Amino acid sequence: MKALIPTAESTAGAGMNDATARIAEQPLVWHRTRPISCRVNGQQVGSIQVPIGLMMIDFLHEYLNLTGSRLGCGQGICHACVVILDHPDGSCEEVRTCITGAHFFDGKQVRTIEGHATRNAQGEVVEPSAIQQKFLEHFSFQCGYCTPGFVNAATILLEKLKQQPIARDQVESTIGAGLGQHICRCTGYVGYYAAVKDLVLNTPGLVKDVKV
Repeated sequence: MKALIPTAESTAGAGMNDATARIAEQPLVWHRTRPISCRVNGQQVGSIQVPIGLMMIDFLHEYLNLTGSRLGCGQGICHACVVILDHPDGSCEEVRTCITGAHFFDGKQVRTIEGHATRNAQGEVVEPSAIQQKFLEHFSFQCGYCTPGFVNAATILLEKLKQQPIARDQVESTIGAGLGQHICRCTGYVGYYAAVKDLVLNTPGLVKDVKV
């Protein structure tokens, strides 16, 4: 393995100067950083010097100790890692943190799974969010690894429906579109979809022809 790492002697003939050779001898030590500052769950974070190219999920885990977002596939497919990106116009969207660099979020507002429940002054959860409570009531998850992603996706869906209510006959297709990219390895889809449907149908103002 040592032979695979260039040295000053092995690279001299290739035209590499001494400074480049010294960097090549320590490929995991030398890196550049750039500052990042953003709002996470309503709290200002930074400015913090972060390595260029660091993925957002690593920034959340290693710098902020927010480990609720899960690293699943690492390729942006399973959506277990998503966070909510809030835009200035009041809209929001999912962003996959395993394939999105931390610096993409510089100056932006983000919500993670840790930001949904109501907490007391000590930071202890005293009340889950409405969607978290429905997931509990419907026993929607088994291992729970994918649950943070589903919570964020369902939260975005509910917020969109508050702005643009739908007809009853559109409920199931709308839920499918909102959650459809999320993968559950325990095949718990039925519980997730049932919980969201329950909440949508029983929350005033989300469905045009439903009166509660």
